[in-house]
Amino acid sequence: MNIIVTGSLGHISKQLAKELIQKGHSVTVISSKVERKDEIEALGAKAAIGTMENVEFLSTVFKKADIVYCMITNDSKDFFDPHFDLVAYYSRIGNNYKQAIELSGVKRVVYLSTNGAHTNKGNGNLRIHYNVENILRQLPDDVSITFMRPGGFYYHLLSFIPAIKNQGVITSNYGADDVVLWVSPLDIATAIAEEMEAPFERIKIRYVVSEELSGNDVAGILGAAIGKPDLKWKLISDEQVLDGMVKFGMNLHIAKGFVEMFSSIHSGELYVEYYRNRPALGKTKMKDFAKEFAAAYNK
Repeated sequence: MNIIVTGSLGHISKQLAKELIQKGHSVTVISSKVERKDEIEALGAKAAIGTMENVEFLSTVFKKADIVYCMITNDSKDFFDPHFDLVAYYSRIGNNYKQAIELSGVKRVVYLSTNGAHTNKGNGNLRIHYNVENILRQLPDDVSITFMRPGGFYYHLLSFIPAIKNQGVITSNYGADDVVLWVSPLDIATAIAEEMEAPFERIKIRYVVSEELSGNDVAGILGAAIGKPDLKWKLISDEQVLDGMVKFGMNLHIAKGFVEMFSSIHSGELYVEYYRNRPALGKTKMKDFAKEFAAAYNK
């Protein structure tokens, strides 16, 4: 099949492109960076250089595609821009994808959403994916869409390294005894590739999780990997987390969105729909990621 992969050579898209190529598919990877072209082609894929902001570019690349994999990314620096509107940005790109899909005539779409996208209430920043899912649900009835809803990425745990080094503990307003859904980009890529080769439905939702572990379980695994077997995960208040993010320079609205999202993990509300549609767990475990975590910690 002719498959379009957005997301350049990010954590998921690079692995997805490699898996699809190995399965014999023709893959085109979209990237906004011309310097990625050689690396994309070295994988055996075609490179299409352009941006998600350009509907004409997207629709041209999507033409004659059997399947399009759509994901939305933003620069982490945006979180510290006081004028950046995360919700508006995701909705704008979601509408760009919708227009490009309609103009190109592509009939099969996979969108990288998230666990928690079933609602726009109480889930903080994750409502951006609720909005995009609903934008894509407005596509014509002959377009099939699979929404991938992964848990929290392992690599987000790397953000705790400074606190571990400076305070000797992981702190947040979720975790500790709370069971948290964790996922590896490798398992997400594998799940997407499986869905692309499975029969498509008008609307399908697939949750993707590698492990269900408490914060204390995670602290134990990561602590053992970095030579701190007594590492603990300490629960702190919403106000303390918000204060820390704002002092660090994060956009206040986005910081509040993260705090609300983490709070919904602590309450269990974020995972209600997941447990109603609980999937088989992926192969890549926290102990596998702990090697990557230790390498980053010791750098």
